[in-house]
Amino acid sequence: MVSIVILTWNSRALLAACLEALPAATASIPTEVIVVDNGSRDGTAELLARHHGLVTITNATNRGVAPARNQGLRRARGEMVALLDVDTVPAPGSFATLVARLRAAPRVGLVGPKLVAPDGTLQYSCRRFPTLADKLLRRLPARCGAAVTDDVELRWWDHAGVRPVDYVIGACQLIRKTALDEVGLLDERIFYGPEDVDLCLRLHRAGWGVEYVPEAVVVHLERRVTRRLLSALTMRHVYGLGYFFWKHGYLLTRPTPATLRRAA
Repeated sequence: MVSIVILTWNSRALLAACLEALPAATASIPTEVIVVDNGSRDGTAELLARHHGLVTITNATNRGVAPARNQGLRRARGEMVALLDVDTVPAPGSFATLVARLRAAPRVGLVGPKLVAPDGTLQYSCRRFPTLADKLLRRLPARCGAAVTDDVELRWWDHAGVRPVDYVIGACQLIRKTALDEVGLLDERIFYGPEDVDLCLRLHRAGWGVEYVPEAVVVHLERRVTRRLLSALTMRHVYGLGYFFWKHGYLLTRPTPATLRRAA
């Protein structure tokens, strides 16, 4: 069985579209769907009441991404667990493709699909581990920062086949439960990003692979809630990045799967 954890916060319309897509996306796969409502005030509770068979967890306030997702992960009963953003619409058969890949590759702990915008444009969702230099240089004008972005986001690659990668972003990740049990849940000291990168790095350290599986397609609206430079959420995101670098002991030289295996 696959347990799908969806976190929502004041996103009733997006949640409705995501839930509507799941039956076709998970056809032939036993699933449970766990929705964690992070203190919504937009009628999300009424929407969830109309969907029978869901496991729902309701928080009084916004607990942040990692703590709330962990609530869902603790309730999950599946041999595989999926983290799915509320602003996604998985294509028919997408989860069957991801499940098949995990079953075919016993040392792969996590897989991610191809993410596309609503118009079909590819989103560069599999990436190299970040460094402080990357984060700073990508803030430069487009022409100056383009080479760094192209390198970090693997834009030079055609994204046409299965590939081992450093990490895939957390909009949709399918995780082997035994691997998750080994490395632990999401780090709750990270309120909003980069908890997804941290999880992938810990999996690499434990000897598990992370793969990009483009045959599975998920439409992703890619809402960016940290666009305002000095917003409280942006500041929490910056803190999360600083904590990530401190936790993993690097700033300028990114870890690679090979070095992580040697360190394990």
